[in-house]
Amino acid sequence: MTSLRHSTAARVLFVMGLGVLAAAPTPGDVGGCGQHPDPLDPVAFFAKKRTLDCKKCGECELATDFCGEACTASDAEPSFPTGCVPLVHDGEVCLNALESASCDEYEDYSRDEGRLSPSECQFCPELVP
Repeated sequence: MTSLRHSTAARVLFVMGLGVLAAAPTPGDVGGCGQHPDPLDPVAFFAKKRTLDCKKCGECELATDFCGEACTASDAEPSFPTGCVPLVHDGEVCLNALESASCDEYEDYSRDEGRLSPSECQFCPELVP
């Protein structure tokens, strides 16, 4: 009878221990991807994005005003909306998504009206007051 109680108690403790371990945060939840949470530099990001947009517009033979602007040097100082602070990793994921997009997808991304954007590039959802 005593060994049965010890066996049951050991099982309960084991299951409780597994529950505690399963509830712990995963490495990605706490920034464990090997990168520091550095803010994304808008000037560097938009310069890379502009170069990529121009390249993809050429590869996909797209002739929109958006593509023309992407392939023309700009003096404008790009910035993110107030209150929006994407991280370097966010920018990398966005550029990777754009780089791997098909021409059909890029046509949607380069329209002059009703332009779409990959979800990976939607850093800052509309801020609700």
